[in-house]
Amino acid sequence: MTDLAPPSDRLRSPSGYDLTPPDDTERARLEADLNPEEKRVLLSHGTEAPFCGTLLGEKRAGVFCCRECGLPLFRSRTKFESGTGWPSFTEPVDPAHVHEIRDTSYGMVRIETQCARCGSHQGHVFPDGPPPTGNRYCINSVALSFVAEGEPLPDPLHRGDGDA
Repeated sequence: MTDLAPPSDRLRSPSGYDLTPPDDTERARLEADLNPEEKRVLLSHGTEAPFCGTLLGEKRAGVFCCRECGLPLFRSRTKFESGTGWPSFTEPVDPAHVHEIRDTSYGMVRIETQCARCGSHQGHVFPDGPPPTGNRYCINSVALSFVAEGEPLPDPLHRGDGDA
């Protein structure tokens, strides 16, 4: 495996996570580990059916990470019941971990959310959430993996980015 840059030259988020995108070899390995539904959502900007996601009812303390690359995206304390059928959060672990992109597909204007490290589709953010942010990050369960508090975070890129 070839490093893109020495550790000192890698892009870091304010919270200290390595945001350097995977190289082609790493990306191929990460994508090969996804099942067909995960590939449809994460790589092809799909959406899982509402009220079917495995993380919708997850209430334990912990962190929700990108299913593809393992970057921590949302903390359980920011999760709330939106009634929409998808896990919803008021804010990301670190704003630098989630890219927001204007999406005009299907005759709508909305903001798509993508993992800032690997670029995988996560869901959308809407300005109708509860305080304190007023945001509702509506995220596909298959785009996330849950890590209980105190457990090691997934590290498929071998970057040593910490614990939940």
